[in-house]
Amino acid sequence: MEKIQKGATKIKITYMEYYNSKRIAKTDFATLRTQVEAALKTEGFGVLTEIDIQATMKKKLDKDYLPHVILGACNPVYADKVLSIDPHISTLLPCNVTIRQVENGDLEVCTINADAAMSSIGNDAIAVHAAEIQEKLMRVLNQI
Repeated sequence: MEKIQKGATKIKITYMEYYNSKRIAKTDFATLRTQVEAALKTEGFGVLTEIDIQATMKKKLDKDYLPHVILGACNPVYADKVLSIDPHISTLLPCNVTIRQVENGDLEVCTINADAAMSSIGNDAIAVHAAEIQEKLMRVLNQI
């Protein structure tokens, strides 16, 4: 766990086994989403899909959620590399990045831990690319 001070905003990056996260105070959802998408772009990712958890749960279950979106991020260069090794890897694509509001009003950005996700494959050639993807996703968190 690492704590960083950025201006008046307190930022905390948490490293977990299957995801990495960063909480950010004193920002709004739309601004943070723009920052996340820009950071993804600098690392070669585009957003292919979006799932609005808040809207989906309200519509399907009539249950209220705080704002929460899942962005399906894809770096086509790395997608091509791993798909060329094992086409079944598509079941693990794209790399999910989430933005959600937590109870105290802070926002949290989470990225999948590509190393952990791809380790179940047991293929060293894929592991090399997973480590590179993981480095890119950590740079995304560090940029916001």
